[in-house]
Amino acid sequence: MATYKLNVNGKSYSVTASSADMPLLWVLRDKIGLTGTKYGCGIEVCGACTVLVDGQPEKSCDMSVQEAVGRKIVTVEGLAADTNGVKAQAAWVAKQVPQCGFCQSGMLVSATGAMKAGHHGSSIVPELNNLCVCGTYARIKDAAKTL
Repeated sequence: MATYKLNVNGKSYSVTASSADMPLLWVLRDKIGLTGTKYGCGIEVCGACTVLVDGQPEKSCDMSVQEAVGRKIVTVEGLAADTNGVKAQAAWVAKQVPQCGFCQSGMLVSATGAMKAGHHGSSIVPELNNLCVCGTYARIKDAAKTL
């Protein structure tokens, strides 16, 4: 077992993992206790596990803990400290986006990453390639267009 130093939501964490290949998702959820990032498919398709890594949306189910060392990671819990994240959350609430809410943490992180990349309004919509089983895409698009 090795110890890895991670920067998550602006805080430093030392985590012990059984393998350097342990997915970042499990480190965030099981080692650090940040359970807002969800496990969906495990193969980088659904986007429920999306986090920002150095400001860019990344699927944490397929990123190893070793790959995350030395990088700035932001989870859905960390969006409250980000102006773009706060805007995205407010838009989601105003447009009543979530039904079950399972995919929404990844959607919010993806929208925040798109704004950080300079996208606004309708140009955010193509950046939201996460899956929503409830099918709230119309509301997701409406919320994204307000950003």
